[in-house]
Amino acid sequence: MNKLQAFRRKYQLPVIIFIGFLSLWHFIIRLGNLPPYLLPSPLDILKVFPDRAAELLSAFFITAQEALGGFILSGAVGIAISLLFAVAPTVRRSLLPYVVLLQTIPVVAISPLLILWLGNSMLTVLFIAFLICVPPIIANVTQGLISVEQNLLDLFRMSNTSTYTTLFKLRLPHALPNIFVGLRIASGAAVIGALVGETFAGSTSVGHGGLGYASIYALSQLQTPYLFAIVLISSLMGLLFFFAVSTAEWLFLRHWHESITSEQ
Repeated sequence: MNKLQAFRRKYQLPVIIFIGFLSLWHFIIRLGNLPPYLLPSPLDILKVFPDRAAELLSAFFITAQEALGGFILSGAVGIAISLLFAVAPTVRRSLLPYVVLLQTIPVVAISPLLILWLGNSMLTVLFIAFLICVPPIIANVTQGLISVEQNLLDLFRMSNTSTYTTLFKLRLPHALPNIFVGLRIASGAAVIGALVGETFAGSTSVGHGGLGYASIYALSQLQTPYLFAIVLISSLMGLLFFFAVSTAEWLFLRHWHESITSEQ
């Protein structure tokens, strides 16, 4: 019973606000007599899902593959680069500013170049998602790896441990919370990167593309309810990615880190 009460306290207010928002949305449309192509009602959006379920599902899986590929690649490359930065301070000081620079480059501006180099394909979209995801992973993981207490480092030095033993037995476990912070940021950024990439290189044939390509098509045809349905599906994908990373974080940190144990 206590768990049920805690669940209600945590989710009751957000659910009430959500229902109130949908009701206000529906009331404004009915009061203003707005046409569906300008602003559809929640009911108009819901009607899209059974009518175009096959198209939405196909586009969802295409975008999910691109976003997941970019996310996994950015995680592997970002953590590897961060490990290098942790054991080689000179390399870190030389290259870390360029990681920050990479984060400031507008991907939309360089997308035509990527299409020219990689072609109009899923690989291009995956690479765009990778470029968006990798800077926050490198920044957060590097910060965690180099933020170990000096007393612990001195203790390892007194035991004559090697640099790589210290890296994998002290620095890497210490950086786990930072790793998951970077991955949580990247989980949402991967979906955004895939959608942005698909607006430029989303399909090689009409009708066969991801959610980003479908949104461009829906906008060109003034199919606004369909466009809202795509936005809703894209948000759901981002939530699924975030939930998967949060679940992994809970599994790794639930027994020892205060960010998890305090909530329990």
